[in-house]
Amino acid sequence: MPFTRRTFMTVLASLMLVLPPSQAMAQDNKTVKLATTTSTENSGLLSYLLPEFTKETGYQVQVIATGTGKALSLGRAGDVDLVMTHAPAAEAKFVEQGFGRLPRQFMENDFVVLGPQSDPAQIKLANSVQEAFARIAMTNSAFLSRGDNSGTNMKELAIWEEVEQSTKFSNYREVGQGMGKTLQMANEMNAYVLADRGTYLAYKGKLNLGIVFEGGQRLANPYQVILISQSKYPHLNHEGAKALSDWLIRSDVQQKISDFKVSGEQLFKATYQAK
Repeated sequence: MPFTRRTFMTVLASLMLVLPPSQAMAQDNKTVKLATTTSTENSGLLSYLLPEFTKETGYQVQVIATGTGKALSLGRAGDVDLVMTHAPAAEAKFVEQGFGRLPRQFMENDFVVLGPQSDPAQIKLANSVQEAFARIAMTNSAFLSRGDNSGTNMKELAIWEEVEQSTKFSNYREVGQGMGKTLQMANEMNAYVLADRGTYLAYKGKLNLGIVFEGGQRLANPYQVILISQSKYPHLNHEGAKALSDWLIRSDVQQKISDFKVSGEQLFKATYQAK
C-alpha cells in the first residue's frame, strides 16, 4: 500500500493518542497564557519584550489582548495563567475575591485627552480633567468612548461620574473597540477621546488628533501583573506564569521597559519596587 499523506496523518494521530501524559503536559507547560490590555499590544511593548523572555526561558507566551474587564474575566474563569491590566479598583477586587495572587505594579504611563487642533470645547483652558470633560459635554462636542469595559473605559466613566455629568449628550458615542481602533475612528470623526499615552504615541504618525489635555495624578495609569489562584485552578501553568512575573520585575527588564521608545518618545516608565 503506498504511503500517502492520508496514511501519514493516520499514523501521526495514532502516535499522539499513545503519547505519555507526562510528555503532553511538558509540551503544555512551555506555553504561558497571558490576558492583557490592548494598550500593551498596540504600543508594541510586548513584541519588544517577550521574544527575549522566550529566548531566556523557553516559555512561549500566548497573548490575549483585550480590555481589562475581559482580561480579568478570563482570569476568573481559569482560562489564562496570568493577567496584565491597568484598573486598580477592579484588580483589587479580583485579588480580594481570591482569583488573583501576587499582584505587582511594574510600570506606568498616563492617560491623555486627544482632540482636534481647533479644540472646539476649549479644554486646553481647563484646570482639571473633570473640567475638561464638563466643557466637552456643555458644548456637545463629539466624544468617542471605547465602551468595552477596558481600563481606559473604566477611567473615562469614573471621570464622568466625578463631573456628575451624564454621557447622554447627543455627540457622545460608544464604539466597543480596542484603543487602536478607537483612535482611528476618533480621528475620522474629529472627536475627543481619552487614550493611554503609549498607544497614542504608537499611532501618532497616523493621526491628525493631538493632546489637548494632560497631566495630574487623576490621569496616572499604573499597570499590574497578577498571577491566577493556584488553589482554584491547579491545572494552570503556574510555574511559567511566575517565571514571567519574576522576569518583568527584574532590574534589567525594568530598564528595558523604560528604554522602550517609539519615534524617540518614551512610552512606559518602570515602577517596580521590592517590598
